[in-house]
Amino acid sequence: MSEGPSEVARKILYIEDDEALRRLVSRDLARAGYAVTAVATCGEGLRLLGEERFDVVALDHFLAGETGLDLLPAIKALPERPPVIYVTGTDDGRVAVAALKAGASDYVIKDVAGEFLALLRAAITQAIEQVEVRRQKEAAERAMVEARDRAETLLREVNHRVGNSLQLVSAFVHLQSSSLPDGPARDMMRETEARILAIAQIHRRLYTSHDVRSVDMDEYLTGLAEELESSLRTSDRPHRIALAVEPMKMATDRAVSLGVIVTELVTNAFKYAYPKGVEGEVRVRLARAGAILALSVEDDGVGMAEDAAPKGTGLGQKIVRTMAATIQSRVERDSAHRGTRIVLAFPA
Repeated sequence: MSEGPSEVARKILYIEDDEALRRLVSRDLARAGYAVTAVATCGEGLRLLGEERFDVVALDHFLAGETGLDLLPAIKALPERPPVIYVTGTDDGRVAVAALKAGASDYVIKDVAGEFLALLRAAITQAIEQVEVRRQKEAAERAMVEARDRAETLLREVNHRVGNSLQLVSAFVHLQSSSLPDGPARDMMRETEARILAIAQIHRRLYTSHDVRSVDMDEYLTGLAEELESSLRTSDRPHRIALAVEPMKMATDRAVSLGVIVTELVTNAFKYAYPKGVEGEVRVRLARAGAILALSVEDDGVGMAEDAAPKGTGLGQKIVRTMAATIQSRVERDSAHRGTRIVLAFPA
């Protein structure tokens, strides 16, 4: 890579109180293709930095009545500060360390076997390249953030549309079930409606969430429980759902699986836990115990035998087992509970 710019001349501000050296450095940098402005004092340099934009500042250490260290804090405080190459005639490492700590990006020692001018040009080239790399990185990061925000906005809108569509399908199923007489067919339609609502709830939550990758489980299960109770509760099944969920976030796909499991277990409890017309409670709990999450759905109803055959078609149990496998869990029944208590434990 060449030492000077290939198209637009880069602007260099050189602050040096030695007039002869100032002219020498200015000519050398001009031959390398730079546009050089040379001044003798910190005050002049600071004034120019407030009026113009420079790509690099070359700042001498010893100046008339002051040092470059006096100017570095003011340069560092500029809104768009250029990189500073600190120039010193002493090989005292403490000066270089102080300059770097005060904000200089590099330093060059004068008269290093006659290579001072070459070293200064190389330091300026490197400083310009580092600024360019940093700008490109920042531009790439901004573009990535903007792309991510656009994608999340689009995904949020997709979730909104999917949620609305599922809500519409659920309404159709509800209308269809309402036209049927009480019996197995109507029950199957109501169960289908509940399954659709469980997934629709996820999409509605994602539409209003700042993070489309995860779901607040306490809010999600609260909304789901309200819809399930509204959908499943009848005069023959006047049951209530009691919810106890610890605040936690869960990845969207796992939340869907958990919502479907809760829907199936609650639906089953509404249908079979209590005698016809007897009001009962169905309790849903989700809690964390270290690296394990535990979901339980229980009732105080008539219970079920250990080897009892599935009631109805058995589709609900198949769905629960399938969804449990997706969250690395299995379905267990607490035989010590006087009603029915189903428990699933899975990694947090």
